[in-house]
Amino acid sequence: FRIVPDSPMWIERGVLLLGGLWFVNLVNFMDGLDWMTAAEVVPISAALILIGLFGNLTPSTTIIAAALGGAMIGFAPFNRPVAKVFLGDVGSLPIGLLLAWCFVELAYAHHLVAAILLPLYYLADATLTLLRRLVRREAIWLAHRSHFYQRATDNGFTVIQVVSRVFALNFGLVALAGLTIYFRSAFVDAGLLIIGAGAVAIVLRSFATPRR
Repeated sequence: FRIVPDSPMWIERGVLLLGGLWFVNLVNFMDGLDWMTAAEVVPISAALILIGLFGNLTPSTTIIAAALGGAMIGFAPFNRPVAKVFLGDVGSLPIGLLLAWCFVELAYAHHLVAAILLPLYYLADATLTLLRRLVRREAIWLAHRSHFYQRATDNGFTVIQVVSRVFALNFGLVALAGLTIYFRSAFVDAGLLIIGAGAVAIVLRSFATPRR
């Protein structure tokens, strides 16, 4: 199976490998607030389940999404602010791996834009933060508080305000991803991807702006 049939096989496989490794790690990086991972995983897993039930994902991928969603719903009460239980590396890394697999399967099912839209907030926050630190020649292997969601808490947002905005944004991205699957049009895909990127940019900008 190919995601982009016209591209060389080695390029596609290389991008998938590097992208998968990055996504596994960024899920770990983004798990820095109570309820943050739940606000990301629950909407995404719900979307993947619905996509699977409508026949656009393999049964095995749908089952993985259902297991992830159920696990996060069960975990959320114990991770509510102020949390008593945390995912840590042992929890967040497998979640990142399973989600990455689901997105690859979604892309293989000819829904590449949907596979980009669903995790777009995490992708944008983590990737832009990494690029910004590289430009500033910071030691990127050291701990930091430069992610947009971390800057939001420094700028006066409460944890609940941050995760509720991420939760709402993710449901918006879920809706856009669903529309790309429904319309199956390159023109619609491009427009919805722009809308999704704009919505993410608005949230990131609000997180980076001090509250008055």
